[in-house]
Amino acid sequence: MQNITVIGTQWGDEGKGKIVDLLSKECDVIVRFQGGHNAGHTLQIDGVTYKLSLLPSGIVRQGKTSVIGNGVVIDLAALQKEMQQVQSQGVSITPDNLIIADNACIILDLHRELDQNLEAAKGKNKIGTTGRGIGPAYEDKAARRAIRIGDLADANYLAERVDNLLVYHNILRKGLGLPQLNAADILAQLQEFAQFINPYVKPVWYELNRLAQQGKKIMFEGAQGTLLDVDHGTYPFVTSSNTISSQSATGSGLNTKNYVIGLAKAYCTRVGSGPFPTEQLNDLGQHLGERGHEFGTVTGRKRRCGWLDLVLLKKSCALNAVDGIALTKLDVLDELETIKLCVGYKLDGKQIDYLPSIVSQQERLKPIYKEFTGWQTSTYGVRDIAKLPTQAQDYISYIQEFTGTNVDLVSTSPEREDCIFIKQLF
Repeated sequence: MQNITVIGTQWGDEGKGKIVDLLSKECDVIVRFQGGHNAGHTLQIDGVTYKLSLLPSGIVRQGKTSVIGNGVVIDLAALQKEMQQVQSQGVSITPDNLIIADNACIILDLHRELDQNLEAAKGKNKIGTTGRGIGPAYEDKAARRAIRIGDLADANYLAERVDNLLVYHNILRKGLGLPQLNAADILAQLQEFAQFINPYVKPVWYELNRLAQQGKKIMFEGAQGTLLDVDHGTYPFVTSSNTISSQSATGSGLNTKNYVIGLAKAYCTRVGSGPFPTEQLNDLGQHLGERGHEFGTVTGRKRRCGWLDLVLLKKSCALNAVDGIALTKLDVLDELETIKLCVGYKLDGKQIDYLPSIVSQQERLKPIYKEFTGWQTSTYGVRDIAKLPTQAQDYISYIQEFTGTNVDLVSTSPEREDCIFIKQLF
């Protein structure tokens, strides 16, 4: 296997950070290709916890090249702060092991302010964004008025780009009752960041194609999850980028045939607003949240919890051309007497086997469950499939049968090495 893509198959928070870190041992290059600092990955290694949002998870491994691709929108202040935090934990970050795409777009303070004001104005209809300016930054990118990382190297051109950006934003801000922005203030801030960021900036598409030609093994690290994809997720309660595996080519500039690993929790969680057919607003949901420590890495928000939805997982496997599933947090189910899997829905009394695209229909779905006997014994830290309880093995087998996709590995704790490799990937 040459290259690998790691994708979330749910609403994010599937444990991608740990799996990317684990698999990166066998890779040379780790690439982030979409999203921004609204997506957090937590790594727990030898008792040390690393919280990453923009930096690829491979940054904590020596001898690896980490890449932030053009599909990512970058808040330079957030990136600088994150780099300083990770460096304070003993991790070396230099232009030799971190490359940032010159054509990646920048999140400015004005994007964050706009995001928060627009979200507040929606009231009960809010999307549930992190308020970090991701959506407005992607809007500017699509409208061709964004500031890109490479623009910081040319002061005259940068000034033109800022003027062009403010033509739109000052009109919008006037309508929202926000104060007008001054181009000189934005330029001064960007020129200050230029000194920090410029040493890391390169044409990522060129660098990745060069590394691929040298036979380097490359891993693409997805952020968020398939069900938050702007096209294929629970729209409009989604993120502002494409989160599926095909985005790895668009968001990096390297188009190769990759082995796709689809991350899925042994149950489901969601942060923010939007449909969630198997959500458990009861003691079970509380139990899953407490056992799974379900709080957002970035925002600290409590995650909504429910049963694993195999209808959605099967959809995600199809959309991403998933070759193998990585099942995480199996140990969170250890104490349950009965475990359920969603295998279909009823919509207005009619049974269906897919997620409708219209949110008003998604909200009316009634899940159809298949029940399993719980194993009620600890699987925490197990590293051998034969040592899992029979009931846990049956649970995994049914997931494979329903989705038509093999479970390649199972994670049984947050620690780096606590995984069962059902299939050797390298």
